[in-house]
Amino acid sequence: MTRAPSPPGPGSLTKTQRRLGRDWRLAAVFLAPTALLVGALVLVPIARSIVTSTTERHGSESVFVGLGNYLALAGDEQFRTGVVNSFVFTSYAEIFKVVLGLAAALLLHHRRRGRALITGLLLMPWVVPTVVTAFSWRSLLDPIFGSVNALLTDSGIGPLLASAHLVDSWPAGWLSDPSLAMPSVILVNVWKGVPFFTVCFLAGLKAIPADQYEAATIDGASAWQRFAHVTLPGLRHVITVTVTLSSIWTFNNFDLIWLLTQGGPGDVTAPYVLVAYSKAILQLQYGAGAAVTLVMLPIVAGLVFFLVRTLRADTGNRPPRWTGPSRTALPWVGAAVFTGLLAWASPQIFWKAAVILGVILLIAAAVGRVVSGLQNRGGRRASSLVSGLGSGVALAGLLAFVLGPLYWITVTAFKSEGQVVTREHDLWPTPWTLEQFGALFTNQPFGRWYLNTILVSAASTAVALVCAVLGGYALARLRFRGAQGFTVTVLLTYVMPGALLFIPLYQLLIGVRLTDSMWSLVLTYPTFTLPFATWLLSGYFASIPAELEEAALVDGCTRVQAFRRVVLPLAKPGLLAVALFTLTNAWNEFLFAFVFITKDEYKTLPVGMQSMIAGDVVPQGQLAAASLLVSIPVVIMYAFGQRFLTEGLTAGAVKG
Repeated sequence: MTRAPSPPGPGSLTKTQRRLGRDWRLAAVFLAPTALLVGALVLVPIARSIVTSTTERHGSESVFVGLGNYLALAGDEQFRTGVVNSFVFTSYAEIFKVVLGLAAALLLHHRRRGRALITGLLLMPWVVPTVVTAFSWRSLLDPIFGSVNALLTDSGIGPLLASAHLVDSWPAGWLSDPSLAMPSVILVNVWKGVPFFTVCFLAGLKAIPADQYEAATIDGASAWQRFAHVTLPGLRHVITVTVTLSSIWTFNNFDLIWLLTQGGPGDVTAPYVLVAYSKAILQLQYGAGAAVTLVMLPIVAGLVFFLVRTLRADTGNRPPRWTGPSRTALPWVGAAVFTGLLAWASPQIFWKAAVILGVILLIAAAVGRVVSGLQNRGGRRASSLVSGLGSGVALAGLLAFVLGPLYWITVTAFKSEGQVVTREHDLWPTPWTLEQFGALFTNQPFGRWYLNTILVSAASTAVALVCAVLGGYALARLRFRGAQGFTVTVLLTYVMPGALLFIPLYQLLIGVRLTDSMWSLVLTYPTFTLPFATWLLSGYFASIPAELEEAALVDGCTRVQAFRRVVLPLAKPGLLAVALFTLTNAWNEFLFAFVFITKDEYKTLPVGMQSMIAGDVVPQGQLAAASLLVSIPVVIMYAFGQRFLTEGLTAGAVKG
C-alpha cells in the first residue's frame, strides 16, 4: 500500500517559502485571474465610489464638496423613506421565508415517496427569471384582468376583506393601493425566496444525526420538544447563514420592486437602491447617488461580519464570546428591539402580518400536538394517518401557491388577444393558439434579445468558471500566507450588492466608451458570478479527500497534474452546480443591463421585456409568451442538473 508523504519539515523549506508559504508560487499563478478581476471590478470601483461621493456635479465639471452629500441625506425625505422601505421589505420577507421554508423542509424531510419530484416543483419560483416572476404576479394582481380579484370575489372572501377594512375598496388595486403595495411586493419576494430556504434547510436536516431524535424519543420528548431541542439547534448554522445571505440580497433588491411597482405608488415601495439610481442615473448627480449607497455600507458590512464570525465559530476556529445568562438573554433582547422597530416602521402592516404568522404557527402547533398525543396513547396507525393527511393537505396548498402563477403565465401565453382582454376561458384557453408568440417576434426584436442573453451568459459563465476553478483550488488546498485574508475578501465581494457597484462601474464604462455594448455586461457580470463561484468551489474542493491527491504526488505527478487528473474529475458535480448557478444569475441579471444598455439591439431579455410596457399599456399575452420562452431553458437545465445542484450546494455552500 502506497503511503502518502508527510509534509516537508521546516528545514527543507527555503527562507522565502517559510515567509510566504510552501505553495506561494503556484498560489500566485492560480489566484492571479481572480485577484485581477475582483480588484479591478469590485475593490477599485468601491474606492472610486468613495471619492465620487465627495464631489458634486456642476455642468460638465465635478466640484469637491467633502461630506456635503452625506450631510444632505439627513434632511432628504426620499432617502429616509427608501431606507425604511428597505428595512420593512427585508424584515417581513425574511420572517415568512424562514417559517414557510422550514415548514416545507420538514414536510419533505419526512416524506419518502415523491420527495424528489415535489422538491423539483418547489424549486420552480427560484429557477424562473425575476422578470418572469414580476410579470406573472403583475398579471395575477391586475385589478381588472387579474385572477386574484376574480377568485376572491367568486369565493366571497374579497367583499369580506373590504367589510373588515383589511382593504380600502373592492376590487382591490394590489399594486396601486398605497396600503396594499408593500404587502404585495413582500408576498412576491416570499414566493420567490421560499424554495432557496427549503433546499438549504433540507440539506441541514439531513445532517442532523438520527440517534439524537431516538434518544429524545426514549426520554419521552414530545414532537414539539424534539423540534425545539434537536431540530432547531441542529439547524442553527444553516438558518444563520441562509437568513444572513438572503437578508443582504433582499435589502439591496432593485429588479423585483422596479418591475412590479417602479417604487410606487408615490414612494411607498421605493427602496434605497432606487433612490440611488434616481439621483445618479436619472439626475446625473453621481456624488449624491454614491453617498446613498455608501451610507448603507455599514449595514451590509455588519451582516457580513456576522456571517464570517458565524462560519468561523461553526468550524471551531473561534470559541463563543458570550457565555452564561447574558448569552441566553441577548437574543431575546435583540428580538424585542427588532420587533419594536418593525412595529414603529410599519404599523399598518405589522398587526396583519402578526395575525397571519400567528395563524400559521397555531395550525402547525395543533397538528404536532394531535400527532404527539396519538403516539403517546399508542395509536401509531392513527397518528401516521393524521400526519400523512395533514402533510398531504399542507403540501397541496404549498404547491398551489408555488405553481399557480406559473400556470397562469403558461395558459395566458396560449390565449388569443380577445380572450386576454375579455377574460373568456380564464383558466383554460379555448381554443389554444400561438397568436401571442407570432406577435412577440413580429412586434419586438425578441430574437435579438434572446441571442444577446445567450452570448453574454455563456461568456460570463466561462470566465467565472475558469477563474473560480483555479482560485477555489488554491484556497482549499495550497498553503500560502494570506490565504485566510483572501478567502474573507472573496466572501465579502460575494455578498457585495450590485447597488454599491453600478454607479462607479457606469462611470468607468462611460470613460472607456463601452456603454450600450454587450462587452459592458461581459466585463461587469464577474462582479457577482466570480466571487460566488470561487466560494462555492473552495468548499467543494475542501470536501474531496486530500489523500487521493497525495497518492498521485507519490506516483510522480506534479501538483498541476494531480489537480487536472484527480481533483477535477472528482469535482464534476461542483463544477456543474457552479456553471448552473452562474449561468442562471447572468441569464436573470437586470440592474447592470438596465443601467448600462439603452439601445434595443444590445438589450438582454429581462430589460427587453421590461421595455415592452409603454406607460399603462401592458401587452399581457406577449409578455406571457416571452416569459415562457425565457423560462424554458433555465427549467430544463435545473431539471437535468437538480442532483448536481443539491450536491454542490450541500458540499460547497452549506458546509463550506
